[in-house]
Amino acid sequence: MTKRKDEGSEDEVFQIPIEDGDADEPEVQPEAEAEAEVEAELDEDVDEVTEADAPDDGDIVAEAEAVIDEAAEAIDELEKLRKDAQEWQDRYLRLHAEWDTYRRRTTEQRAEEKQRATEKLMENLLPVLDDFERTVSYATENGEAGLLDGVKAVQTKLVDALTKGGLQIIDPAGEPYDALEAQAVATVPDDEAFDETVKDVYQKGYKMGKKVLRAAMVTVTTGGPKRPKEEPEEEE
Repeated sequence: MTKRKDEGSEDEVFQIPIEDGDADEPEVQPEAEAEAEVEAELDEDVDEVTEADAPDDGDIVAEAEAVIDEAAEAIDELEKLRKDAQEWQDRYLRLHAEWDTYRRRTTEQRAEEKQRATEKLMENLLPVLDDFERTVSYATENGEAGLLDGVKAVQTKLVDALTKGGLQIIDPAGEPYDALEAQAVATVPDDEAFDETVKDVYQKGYKMGKKVLRAAMVTVTTGGPKRPKEEPEEEE
């Protein structure tokens, strides 16, 4: 290091000599080196990530086969459901046909039973018609003598034929008045009989089973004592 004193200046100036280097090589700046290193590291990281994430051919084939298997199972399940639906539809159609056949047969059987019942009733009434003819013939040839007895006999036979067919006669004389089987056409004061007792029957009624074909025409007593309530029978 040398000291030189410039003219016109009182202060001394120190000059640091610069070593001569290779003038052809450019000087590398620190920032450029850092950026280059960072870029190199980023490239290495990207390569590593790419290699790690790249799927293997075996994995792709396995996933494809799994998807194909699932699709095949779904198709089999769908086909099974279609077969079940077809079976249920066939069963419904078969039951519907059987029900129609049963209903038609039942209707035909009822019609046949009704016809047989009517035929049976007609057969029971044929002897009554014969008796009527014989009674009329007897009255024509011999006069009215004995006609009443013949008519009574025919009436008895007719009633027997109808009762065999299920007809029931409603003749409630002396019984408690029942509005379901009798129709009161008049009231009769009677202190001796219980109140609402059938006094006279003007016209008998008829019923089949529980169905009233015709209600009886009756008179009913009033003014008498109330009928005592019947006690329920004790079960043995």
